Amino acid sequence: MLVVEDLAVYYEESCILSQVSLDVAPGRVSCLLGRNGVGKTTLLKAIMGVLKPRRGKVTLDGADLTARSPSDRARAGIGYVPQGRGIFPYLTVRENLLMGFEAKSDATPSPAALEEMMEMFPILKKFHARAAGTLSGGQQQQLSLARVLLRKPKLLLLDEPTEGIQPSIMQEIGEVIKGLGKKGDMAILLVEQFLDFALSTASEYFIMDNGGIVRRGSVAEFDDEIAREFLAV
Repeated sequence: MLVVEDLAVYYEESCILSQVSLDVAPGRVSCLLGRNGVGKTTLLKAIMGVLKPRRGKVTLDGADLTARSPSDRARAGIGYVPQGRGIFPYLTVRENLLMGFEAKSDATPSPAALEEMMEMFPILKKFHARAAGTLSGGQQQQLSLARVLLRKPKLLLLDEPTEGIQPSIMQEIGEVIKGLGKKGDMAILLVEQFLDFALSTASEYFIMDNGGIVRRGSVAEFDDEIAREFLAV
């Protein structure tokens, strides 16, 4: 599904990512772990095309996306939920959801897809006519996720989905992510600082340090020694 090969990304002359390689398969939830500042968000932005690499390659289903724009990558099947959610606060919940169709080659809204999201996130149905900016942080996160899922992406990129949300909604979002993984038709790459959430949601992990991937494995094999070596501050 997603293959990243030898990706290098710079901010001006500062090297943030150096020779990053990873692959994410359909039906798996992969968590990207690491201390603050090691380049996790930068990697997601590079996969989405928000940042341009100096070297390396990004492919999805064998198609080379390296030189393509973020909108082209969205149409190719990448869904990106950024840190901070990126909703339109003055639009209603329903209007925000409808914006999700804009990235499709056929931007015609699908009533069935809208209803599916309302069932997946019932609070959005309850508040469909409310301005999105009046929702709680957790409800806004559900809205941001639903807006991307409307397009049925092949690859879902999630950057800190639990940031600033209450535990009950955190659990709901975790169940949604695990359910999407079990369907088997979507690859999911999750950046998450809350380790318990990441390990309970994902099936495999990647650890970043010094701008590169330094370890990967099954979540079942993750232990305190790995956490101390690569994640402890």
